[in-house]
Amino acid sequence: MNPIYLLSPEITLVVAAAVVIMADLFLKDDNALIGLSLLGIVVAGFFAFSLWGVNTRTLSDLLLVDPFSVFFKLLFLAIAALVILASKDYASKMTGFMGEYYALVMLSTVGLMLMAATGDLISVYIALETASISLYALAGFLKDKKSSEAGLKYLLLGGVSSAVLLYGMALVFGLTGTTNLSEIAKSAGLAGGLAGNPALLLGVIFLVAGFGFKIAAVPFQMWVPDVYEGAPTPVTAFLSVASKAAGFAVILRVFFTAFDTPQALAVEWSAIFAALSAVSMTIGNVVAIPQSNIKRMLAYSSIAQAGYVMVGLASVSALGQSGVAFFLASYALTNLGAFIAVIAITNKIGSDLIADFSGMARRAPLVAAALTFCLVSLTGIPVTAGFISKVYIFNAGVQAQLGWLVVLGVINSVISAYYYLRVVKVMYVGAPASEEPVPSSSALRTALALSSLGVLLLGVLPGPFLRLAETAVSVLPR
Repeated sequence: MNPIYLLSPEITLVVAAAVVIMADLFLKDDNALIGLSLLGIVVAGFFAFSLWGVNTRTLSDLLLVDPFSVFFKLLFLAIAALVILASKDYASKMTGFMGEYYALVMLSTVGLMLMAATGDLISVYIALETASISLYALAGFLKDKKSSEAGLKYLLLGGVSSAVLLYGMALVFGLTGTTNLSEIAKSAGLAGGLAGNPALLLGVIFLVAGFGFKIAAVPFQMWVPDVYEGAPTPVTAFLSVASKAAGFAVILRVFFTAFDTPQALAVEWSAIFAALSAVSMTIGNVVAIPQSNIKRMLAYSSIAQAGYVMVGLASVSALGQSGVAFFLASYALTNLGAFIAVIAITNKIGSDLIADFSGMARRAPLVAAALTFCLVSLTGIPVTAGFISKVYIFNAGVQAQLGWLVVLGVINSVISAYYYLRVVKVMYVGAPASEEPVPSSSALRTALALSSLGVLLLGVLPGPFLRLAETAVSVLPR
């Protein structure tokens, strides 16, 4: 198949980003820029969907086009569309730069899509940097003190994590003589396991550290609270779900392709992810409890959610693989819904403090209801996507004899209910500071409605989506 067509989703987004930047020179109508951005995303989605069922390689095996990559491409495109819609209400804070903003979101999405399609360590690094450079700029987009600090911290720590990741890749290449994931599996398997080659094990540990930064896992999460708080809220929403999903997509591809044959290779990195899972979910939930800023609270929540996802990685099974894919889709919709509701509220009240959400159920009943529903889903209460995804991924842990980790996950889910439901209590029981309603644009309300509907559908009718996740990961070795 023609390589240009195989890369048509990414090419379309790059062209759309260029068109939006050029249009911004002549059109000062933000609605037109949003329309052009969404048109580019829809066309890219059409091309991506047309590639479902294809299973081939392109660009000298650097990139793979298969159901796994297409699944995540469609997920990233959906996230980008919702974030762009939700950014409408933020336009007043970024006057004169919205064209660049939408273009950066799309260019970052291109990098994320390439991350899910990588078949070689070289393409992994290039795709990761393509996504990250745009995210660094987006984090500091407001140009105020907090936003500039967030952008600088993200840039510096991101550079360190990239160096660590590159060093791990260099070790793996030096010991196996190749950067191709399939060829690494053949070379690495000759030692009979990572424990039989300490240098290779060290390389894998560096890879885990580099990817751990992207998924915000402890102890590589130090950037998360400050960057989430300082970045524009739509960018925080994008970071919290798209970057994390891409990180897990790469981990699935790299570790299950390069370090899972023979089975002995998986023993060591499975234990690493089990330990990181336990620490991340516990520290994330415990530190989230005293937070007074809702963006910082959701930042620590994001760390905890990464811990839950790693249960699927630690299980080293087909069920765990599909559990990770389904969990990421559920989390994306849920966390986006929560952040979009936060955008609607904080734009009016001018504060991210949880205490200032007092009585919001009277001022914005639909927004408060949507935020409540998403927080309930993050907790893992039934009839939500969060409940189904946790049951599914914990089941993978139980079947992999990781009962201790599943019990810890359940305990942490109960702990998380305290700080999630505290926000709900403030909105419904607290006295409002004003009776003035909280307005929002039709674009933001559409994004919020779509996110909430997705959370409901995945919670009530998960079957079709679970089958999609299972089909997507079926191309991975196991």
